[in-house]
Amino acid sequence: VRENALLRLTAAAEAAPAGVGENGKPRHELIGVSPAMARVRQQVQAVAGSQGTVLISGESGSGKEVVARAIHESSTRAGKPFLAVNCAALSESLLESELFGHERGACTGADKTRKGRFELADGGTLLLDEVSEVSPQVQAKLLRVLQERAFERVGSSVTIGIDVRVLATSNRDLPQAVADGQFRQDLFFRLNVLPIQVPPLRERLEDVAVLVDHFVGALCERERCGQIEIEPGAMEMLSSYSWPGNVRELQNVCERAVVLMAARARAGEPGARVLT
Repeated sequence: VRENALLRLTAAAEAAPAGVGENGKPRHELIGVSPAMARVRQQVQAVAGSQGTVLISGESGSGKEVVARAIHESSTRAGKPFLAVNCAALSESLLESELFGHERGACTGADKTRKGRFELADGGTLLLDEVSEVSPQVQAKLLRVLQERAFERVGSSVTIGIDVRVLATSNRDLPQAVADGQFRQDLFFRLNVLPIQVPPLRERLEDVAVLVDHFVGALCERERCGQIEIEPGAMEMLSSYSWPGNVRELQNVCERAVVLMAARARAGEPGARVLT
């Protein structure tokens, strides 16, 4: 049952995204030639062997989840589950059930006992994505899990012990959220054991060219359209843009271009293999 639940939870997350390498290469490479990305890679290697909690901060779309997956894949838990929960996408009651599970009849719609992500990730890694959006009630429960490595399912008094490494991401200023009374200080200290700051793309524009090559090459393979050449002028334009949506925006632009050019190539239009 646990294996089936894990397969359902991780099917989408474990599907290799565009550009994932094979032949033993990391599934989630930290791509970039900038000094900023070199520092992030060094930090990932430094913390990967630890069991400590990591807080990954950075703007939306900057690659925080890729960093989290790279930590997991470089750790001793690499062969164990990696599960992620988007804390901003769920209501308080749903998030509590997702994290800790529930007993049958514990809440509306709970027609059977259900394991939560902490229980399913036992032995592996759990990513709390956008942890800054967690409600005060769930913050208190998270604090206890981090302190005691134990919890109870919703509607149960049975304590369950776990061995899970917790990684967390935030695109908000958590110290300011603590100062504003929106986030528990004790939970922040528990999460911020090993901090990593992911720089926005505008602060490492020298990485744009290698990211474009990476995305376009992988997308061409996905679309089975042959390689697309990128004119120097187009690359210069991409490398001078500020990218407010960060790497995610760049990847979206690359995907849009490749899909449209692949359609043109299939239609036999001239010049459909050169991005200008």
